[in-house]
Amino acid sequence: MRFDGARGYGFIAPEHGGEDVFLHVNDMLIPESYVHTGTAVEFEIEDGDRGLKASSVRLAEGPDGKPLTPPRPLGASGTADDDALCDVLSAAEYTRDVTDVLLESAPSLTGAQILQIRRGLLQFAKNHGWTEG
Repeated sequence: MRFDGARGYGFIAPEHGGEDVFLHVNDMLIPESYVHTGTAVEFEIEDGDRGLKASSVRLAEGPDGKPLTPPRPLGASGTADDDALCDVLSAAEYTRDVTDVLLESAPSLTGAQILQIRRGLLQFAKNHGWTEG
């Protein structure tokens, strides 16, 4: 499962394979904080406007009735937010680190491409509260 809480949607990879199924936050029967990559869920499949859509999404249970994937542990702030334990970088620190990773990972990128990627990633990081400003 992949889920973007900021956008309110994600995709579920069916256990039996096949096409990923669209998931909207309004179709979940569990708190959004329980949903993260790797969460095992059960759901119904409907035909949506743009393909398969999950509904009645709930935590998958084992034979003992307990969730196969336990809910996220509470962070230091008392919430299930992983960001509670992360440092927030300044925009300059984040940009510098991204530049280093881009130069190391893809040395064939042009300067213009690096600038374009950095702008997009910086805005994404700001939208998620990962950087100041």
